Amino acid sequence: QVQVVESGGGLVQAGGSLRLSCAASGSIFSINAMGWYRQAPGKQRELVATTTSGGRTNYADSVKGRFTISRDNAKNTVYLQMFSLKPEDTAVYLCNLNVVVTTGFGEKEFSYWGPGTQVTVSS
Repeated sequence: QVQVVESGGGLVQAGGSLRLSCAASGSIFSINAMGWYRQAPGKQRELVATTTSGGRTNYADSVKGRFTISRDNAKNTVYLQMFSLKPEDTAVYLCNLNVVVTTGFGEKEFSYWGPGTQVTVSS
């Protein structure tokens, strides 16, 4: 079993900063890609940022230059540092981890989602 939980969300004024964390625990062999997504009310879930096991990163155009994704492989944790927050960044932020676990049939990769953390940016 693998558990994934996000933390660090909250209410912040426009222009402020927040740092989100997403930690995985359980029977983990390794974690490949890690990503942050967000979903605002009435909107589809959208990609915010991703990072590969090699450290390659990718960002949505709307957050480039303001958000930074990073990872600590020893802690099975991914972070999202958010600066210069805007009201349109308000959403539930969810992390997605591609976790490799050891099964009776060898190593297999599964995708896990956390429950999400609310980020609200007031104008």
